[in-house]
Amino acid sequence: MKVRKIPMRTCVVSKEKLPKQELVRVVRTPEGKVIIDDTGKANGRGAYVKKNIEIIRKARQTKILERTLEVNIGDEIYEELEKMC
Repeated sequence: MKVRKIPMRTCVVSKEKLPKQELVRVVRTPEGKVIIDDTGKANGRGAYVKKNIEIIRKARQTKILERTLEVNIGDEIYEELEKMC
């Protein structure tokens, strides 16, 4: 039986390589809107963040998602991410 490869992605805050299921993808769409991508297939520039409340709070303080996606991110996105944890 063939062993399935687990897709690994890097968290932009902690720089850890983790399985894709343990991360949340935040996307800047071509229109410039920021969304949380549940499917992992949304069109646009994406950044992965670990599903951990401390990591999400650190991302908010350091504004690393804003620098990575090159767009201002509202508080509602961070609140949604905190609810997902």
